[in-house]
Amino acid sequence: MKTGHFLTTLLLVTALAGPAGAAPAPQPSESTARPSWSWPLSPRPAVVRPFDPPPEPWLSGHRGADLQAAADGAPVTSPADGVVSFVGVVVDRPVITVDHGGGLRSSFEPVRSTLHQGDPVTQGQELGVLEPGHCGQLPCVHWGVRRGEEYVDPLPFIMDLRPSVLLPLEGPP
Repeated sequence: MKTGHFLTTLLLVTALAGPAGAAPAPQPSESTARPSWSWPLSPRPAVVRPFDPPPEPWLSGHRGADLQAAADGAPVTSPADGVVSFVGVVVDRPVITVDHGGGLRSSFEPVRSTLHQGDPVTQGQELGVLEPGHCGQLPCVHWGVRRGEEYVDPLPFIMDLRPSVLLPLEGPP
């Protein structure tokens, strides 16, 4: 590798990394989520249906992610610390919502829970058990995340979805 090309690449990588010891700069994304939460199902579930928001808030769309469970009755766990803000039935499905602070709330359905509004929960703590019926015969949980009143994709909170950036090892011949 030529010295000039090496120095340019080194400066670029250093600029992207930021100063030594500093926290990484936030990555631009719709939700500005960092993957620090955990999966609400174990083992790691398949995503049956991803987040697909409508172009306008009043239109139909999929405002969360459907995750395949091992079986109906599987435990659903809190992806992050928080406080239970709702436990009840919405239309015909049992729902539990956890307020994680910072305007973020997770909701899970259909999940039957013995927890109550105001109960603190920790990451990985069981919230309840999965009831059948959301994805037909396939056992799955619908996980929605809201930031304020806006629905956001839950997957960036548990997975790094940023595209990979490959840098050349050598300059042009």
